[in-house]
Amino acid sequence: MGVRIEERLLEVRAGIAAACAAAGRATTEVKLVAVSKKHPPERIREAYAAGQRDFGENYAQELRDKARALSDLPEIRWHFIGRIQSNKARYIVPLAIRVHAVDSVSHAQALAKRAREAPVPCLVEVNLSLEATKAGATEAEALTLCEALHGIEGIDLKGLMTMPPYVHDPEVVAPLFARLAHLAAEGRRRGLPLHELSMGMTVDYPVAIRHGATWVRIGTAIFGPREG
Repeated sequence: MGVRIEERLLEVRAGIAAACAAAGRATTEVKLVAVSKKHPPERIREAYAAGQRDFGENYAQELRDKARALSDLPEIRWHFIGRIQSNKARYIVPLAIRVHAVDSVSHAQALAKRAREAPVPCLVEVNLSLEATKAGATEAEALTLCEALHGIEGIDLKGLMTMPPYVHDPEVVAPLFARLAHLAAEGRRRGLPLHELSMGMTVDYPVAIRHGATWVRIGTAIFGPREG
């Protein structure tokens, strides 16, 4: 009945390697986050057994519950990739090695307030397509937000993230990936540490890699359709 996760992971990793080769990049420059939201812990165990270590969750309480269920896996690394609710920051901060979708100073402050042993590594989400259903700073305000976050004790600014519209032809969203890379380069010129780009999913990750992605967030190609 189930998806053969080991085989799916091998296919995805081969796809990442091919995209890196086509772009003249080393495979070590691009890391895979297996998006495990709405999939049960048993599927995550399968992926872990196949060598996957980075997993992405969209909901704070689901992250908390899965981290508890899988606490016996010593090298598992959690990423929070969904919308942040300030009152749920207490579930995110102790667990996530990256928070990919910070889109306001207030959310960053909620995360920083919970930081104890080390600053929280964060990326700023940029809504390049201006879709009303998606969160994120606009392109015009993104670097101002980055500057504000860079000054918050307890926040370790790492880079930018975006989630383009779903399209059948990934070349349609290629300009959005290019714009995010350009925005990060402009930020670096201003002295901001925007060295990471979280962009690219199942349908478009080769194009994202071509434009500089350092994290690709892939769910369906690994786990199959979500269960709920």
